[in-house]
Amino acid sequence: MSISSFLKLVEIQTKVASMIPFFIGTMFALYRYDSFNIENFIIMFISLLSFDMATTAINNYYDYKKATRTKDDSYRKTNVIGRDNLKEGTVVGVIITLVLIAIVFGTILTLKTDVVVLLIGVVSFATGILYTFGPIPLSRMPLGEIFSGFFMGFIILFLSIYIHIFDSNIIVLGFQGGILSLSVDIVEVVYIFLISIPAVGGIANIMLANNTCDLEEDIINKRYTLPYYIGRKAALSLFKGLYYIGYLAIIAMVILRIAPIAVLLVLLTIIPVKKHIDMFYAKQVKSETFVLGVKNFLIMNGALLIVMVVVNLISIAF
Repeated sequence: MSISSFLKLVEIQTKVASMIPFFIGTMFALYRYDSFNIENFIIMFISLLSFDMATTAINNYYDYKKATRTKDDSYRKTNVIGRDNLKEGTVVGVIITLVLIAIVFGTILTLKTDVVVLLIGVVSFATGILYTFGPIPLSRMPLGEIFSGFFMGFIILFLSIYIHIFDSNIIVLGFQGGILSLSVDIVEVVYIFLISIPAVGGIANIMLANNTCDLEEDIINKRYTLPYYIGRKAALSLFKGLYYIGYLAIIAMVILRIAPIAVLLVLLTIIPVKKHIDMFYAKQVKSETFVLGVKNFLIMNGALLIVMVVVNLISIAF
């Protein structure tokens, strides 16, 4: 398999959806907690990227196999496996390798931190697999937006902070004398969730935009996603509302002094984001307007990341 085919198989361009929350969390760990562990950062980066690529490869392989069973030759030719004449055995080998890399580095990260990382990692791994694989993948259910937004937006960001501050007692899990105890700093966890809201909403909206564009086709194929249950009008309202909730979260971060006042600059992105919302309201066509959800995620969260990088650089320099 060539590098080009590999990158298409794992859809490398889509990895920004997991990498941006990872880097935002890292920047907040440095800003809010004045903590940065370079080894944990690199280990989590490798594990996260490997698993994200693996789940995408699984999704492409699963779709290719389904097209084979249903004799959908047109899809088989557009799927990267059929288009690049990739051997199924090679694709399976790539998937297994990526998963093993993710597991190995996830295990190393657990050994360098604590059992909380292991538990969250196991749940995330299971959800990632079930999201794209199985009799009824989560992505094909009305829960897709919730799972994608929560795990990719919040859990990734939370872990990217936690690996730097695991010894600060934000979460303490203990077992002694047959008694399992759990202690959680609720306020701090809520603060971290607040930081993640723009990413949670942005990622959920990528899937929501996709499902809204595919609504009629999905109904024909008996794929009942969230827009099917709440209707197109409500789906569009939710699409818009999640962005505005993200902007409110940014204001709340500054008010609560979780983030620097410079973060308010991100509010300027409401201009292009609002333009894209209006465009999506006017037309929901996969080939034309689905990309607006991706653009809004990149604009809003990319701006937040850039501001935090600049703030930290200034802080380090002075």
